[in-house]
Amino acid sequence: MLPLGTKAPDFTLRDVVSERDVSLGDFDGSKGMLVMFICNHCPYVQHVRDELARFGMDYQDSDLGIVAISANDADQYPDDGPDAMRQEAVRYGYTFPYLFDADQNVAAAYTAMCTPDFFLFDSNRELAYRGRFDDSRPNSGIAVTGADLRAAVNAVLSGQPASSEQWPSMGCSIKWKPGNTPAYVGAA
Repeated sequence: MLPLGTKAPDFTLRDVVSERDVSLGDFDGSKGMLVMFICNHCPYVQHVRDELARFGMDYQDSDLGIVAISANDADQYPDDGPDAMRQEAVRYGYTFPYLFDADQNVAAAYTAMCTPDFFLFDSNRELAYRGRFDDSRPNSGIAVTGADLRAAVNAVLSGQPASSEQWPSMGCSIKWKPGNTPAYVGAA
């Protein structure tokens, strides 16, 4: 896992909805920056996507930058390609940019392991939280609230550290292109 305190890796990726490039620098000056690795076909993401959309709406007027990134191999998983991503973002009302990491370099730089995977950085762009959305899982009977991520975001936005008690994300593995699987995945 990316160690807490790590500086946010830079990126510039295409937003599938606005069809413009979005970079980490576009969020300079915000108190927090959330980078979410998601995709369309994963049942874990499907389980939380309504609440992800609500989360985006809840924080859209705050001092939190938010992006979602899909890094899956779109040749093998066409439901995770740009056209399907655009449809997903519109259908569920994502208010944050939904970016496509075609060469998977950004996912590797963030050491993303699964979808969904959440990386929250403070105003210095140092990693403050890496973990789960909440304790709900598909078919668990536990309501999806985003409680864990919301608590971390609220702490960062108020200038406080996120709780040191953090649980890793759980979901579907990133679908790496042949030859792209990072060494850290083999060590997992």
